[in-house]
Amino acid sequence: MGFLIYMKNIFDTHAHYDDKAFDEDRDALFSSMFAENVCCVVNQGTDIASSMRSIEFAEKYDGVYASVGLHPECLNENSMSDISEIEKLAAHPKTAAIGEIGLDYYYDISKDLQKRVFIAQIELANALSMPVNIHDREAHGDTMDILRQMKPKGILHCFSGSVEMAKEIVGLGMYIGIGGVVTFKNARKTVEVVSEIPLERIVLETDCPYLSPVPNRGKRNDSTNIRYVAQRIAEIKSLTEAEVLNTTKANAKRVYNIKI
Repeated sequence: MGFLIYMKNIFDTHAHYDDKAFDEDRDALFSSMFAENVCCVVNQGTDIASSMRSIEFAEKYDGVYASVGLHPECLNENSMSDISEIEKLAAHPKTAAIGEIGLDYYYDISKDLQKRVFIAQIELANALSMPVNIHDREAHGDTMDILRQMKPKGILHCFSGSVEMAKEIVGLGMYIGIGGVVTFKNARKTVEVVSEIPLERIVLETDCPYLSPVPNRGKRNDSTNIRYVAQRIAEIKSLTEAEVLNTTKANAKRVYNIKI
């Protein structure tokens, strides 16, 4: 039968359409995606400028929402004072979350600064009763310590931890973000997580323009490619693609409190 275009059940919980990779055809791409099976995209801020761009997209396109925040790779000596600006951006009616925030120990950025800014942004999200979208790279231990302490609601994006860590995240009431990596041949750990975690606690994402799934690995990613992620999850869990897309759409609407 082919893919069910009319169902409008692709919800991309984590995208970066402000990236320069989309500068030449962004408007056309948004138009074509929403004419197909994409129903919603949450564009993630990584600093003040990209958070503002995310809001611009949300104002321009019905199916786009913004997440605003300071990514650990984008921090500097002014980052703590920038959180007040994030708070202002969070007041926009189409801001759905505080993100992309978190810890990244791959890069040589002060761990103390990263933790302070991460905690402050979770405090902001909790105070505003908003979810967070969390980046965790080579920082599982400190990320989990902070989540246990702060107990935010939201998503651990591009999950790269163990099954045990995923189960604890779910136990905290959060969601696991799964994207193109699950389709890679070397994705044993991600496949195990998908197998063990209830579908009701999984949301789908692209992290576009990065991490395109097979068969488009290495090419620019976009939200339509989520169908390949859904196909792989359906194989792992012995479900249909429609079941995966419909359930993960419902999950995303719930965590972001988006009514579409």
